Amino acid sequence: MPAETLTFRTLSGSAIESRPIVLKAVAVALWTSRDMSGRDRRVAEMEALGIPRPRTTPQFYRVSAHRLTTSDCIEVVGPESSGEVEIVLVRDGRGLWVGVGSDHTDRRVERCDVHVSKQMCDKPLAPDLWAFDDVADHWDQLVLRSWIAENGETRLYQEGTAAAILPAVTLIAGYAGRDDLPEGTALFCGTFAAIGGIRSSGRFAFELYDPQRERRIAHAYDVVALPVAP
Repeated sequence: MPAETLTFRTLSGSAIESRPIVLKAVAVALWTSRDMSGRDRRVAEMEALGIPRPRTTPQFYRVSAHRLTTSDCIEVVGPESSGEVEIVLVRDGRGLWVGVGSDHTDRRVERCDVHVSKQMCDKPLAPDLWAFDDVADHWDQLVLRSWIAENGETRLYQEGTAAAILPAVTLIAGYAGRDDLPEGTALFCGTFAAIGGIRSSGRFAFELYDPQRERRIAHAYDVVALPVAP
């Protein structure tokens, strides 16, 4: 099975370690809002782009492990793609880890085929992970934020807490059909609506903030749009 090896800085308790993790399976979860109002806002946002309402929620889509990257730059085809901040669960032989990434998606393709659109773009990850056990008891307090570059300014694009997203255990069970992810799996946990609507940007920054431990994981990347052939 194809796999991607990425080096992360893992933090468990007070122990910090730099170590490679082999990832063999990657899935992105969609329509994961915990309450109906949040789900309706997300559905309306996607329908405004011409993306049809889902028949069931949540949904899980597999993408290639080779799409994962910790780079600070990605290349996309054309100008119609955008990022979205998501908690990412990573399972290796030592346990379950929590990180943050961007489910960067080709919105033009998404109007035709959601699954294909998820495969079109690299999925940037911050190179840091926390032990799941270190945040499990205050999971809903975790804060997600993202920013875009727009009109020469950095603008807040998304902001919310993990309480707006289905619990990690629910998403794991929904995807894996059991109470833990298989070893070598990364699961993007879904997101919430953008402030001002979904739009493209040449730079996308994001973070996961833990207010109880007063620490954050942050990353940013540039988006290079390749020309579309006539």
